[in-house]
Amino acid sequence: MSANITARFIAMKGRISFLLVAAAVLAFACGPRPRASEAPVTAHVSRARSHDPIELASSLDVNFADGVTFDFRVVNPGDRKVEVNFPSGKTHELVVLDSLGREVWRWSSGRMFTQALQNKVMHSSDTLSWAGRWRNAPAGKYVAIATLASENYPVESRTEFTVTNQR
Repeated sequence: MSANITARFIAMKGRISFLLVAAAVLAFACGPRPRASEAPVTAHVSRARSHDPIELASSLDVNFADGVTFDFRVVNPGDRKVEVNFPSGKTHELVVLDSLGREVWRWSSGRMFTQALQNKVMHSSDTLSWAGRWRNAPAGKYVAIATLASENYPVESRTEFTVTNQR
């Protein structure tokens, strides 16, 4: 009888061990994982720890010629080169908000972009620039927002402007 109890105890202990191992494997498989988009940011952060952080400077100019034209510039004011990483062919975005904060125009609307990663190296004092045009803008007060679509050096510039339809 004692051998029978020992055999049952060993069998029960084996089942419990199996269930604990299975639960641990399931918990590991279902646990949180870093997203692919987080990897470049992590790499940038580790580089930034060993050096002074590099920041890019940006500006957004608004002109009124054949509609509203935008000139977005990003410059590397530092003394070291910077490699700016883009997750797709979309390098920047221009958005216009009305006085109530509603989006009224977006540069990328209706455009298609490649899905290829791209990198641009910016040496000291190098400038990247883009232009956009908003035709037939109605009269009103607006805010233009230009954003660099970089994974590792996101930059944003805002400019308020007023459209008057006096021609």
